[in-house]
Amino acid sequence: MVVLLAAFLDWLLREPPARLHPVAGIGRLLAALERLWRDDARAGAAAWAVGAAAVTGLAAVLGCWILTLETPWRQMTAALLLWPAFSLRMLLEEVAAVEAALARGLDEARTRLARLVSRDTGDLDEAGVRMAALETLSENLSDSVVAPLFYFVLFGLPGVWLYRYANTADAVWGYRSPRYRRWGWLAARADDALNWIPARLTALLLSPGRPAALRREAGRTPSPNAGWPMGALALALGVRLEKRGAYVLNPSGRDPGPADLRRALVRVRRAAVAVYALAALLSWGRWGL
Repeated sequence: MVVLLAAFLDWLLREPPARLHPVAGIGRLLAALERLWRDDARAGAAAWAVGAAAVTGLAAVLGCWILTLETPWRQMTAALLLWPAFSLRMLLEEVAAVEAALARGLDEARTRLARLVSRDTGDLDEAGVRMAALETLSENLSDSVVAPLFYFVLFGLPGVWLYRYANTADAVWGYRSPRYRRWGWLAARADDALNWIPARLTALLLSPGRPAALRREAGRTPSPNAGWPMGALALALGVRLEKRGAYVLNPSGRDPGPADLRRALVRVRRAAVAVYALAALLSWGRWGL
């Protein structure tokens, strides 16, 4: 019931207000920990560990408090705490908005896409905009839906919020920036480790029955995880996905068109519903909920 209630809240309300969103709170925690910054991997690892302990500890305390509540308040409160840990409705709406913007003009679509991706969108053509939208759709299905629910099933609220902390820390401290090359080493590695299984589960959901092809496409990207869901969606749709100067997935595929993005949204929605159902089944009666 907790997973299904949280999914209903996501569908009904999208996300909590930014000032109340736990992920925004994690961002503020990371900013506070950065006051300890030194260009040193051990300092970064220590700061990461302090933040991880704080977030996981708070989630554990709240989990214990929830167990003192009566049914159905116990399930409802747990769902309220799980809800902000994943996001499907916002992901689908934001990607659909990119295609809608393309119908009005390429410049508007580039601006809309820039809200979703970190790459420079200013020189992307129409196919490039759709490729980037499809890539972020598939990757965020893993990061924003599959992985949080995977860790909820395994470890309850402490697990899901440790994952969200690690994922946010990688986004802020990941050593792609020169400033964080050493400080952010553990943040990046922890996120890679935690996403290893969810990324591959997501790939199997998007393109089942093609393990050899999935492995081949995943190997084309420098990331140990991102290539799995992106390659799976490329294979499922029969399209080519390219990040200039970095990788080309399914190189024999065609450039994606408007129908491909609509098909991708349907496929991702169905995969997410399957994840909700499986997570609800596997977590039923666990953690005292």
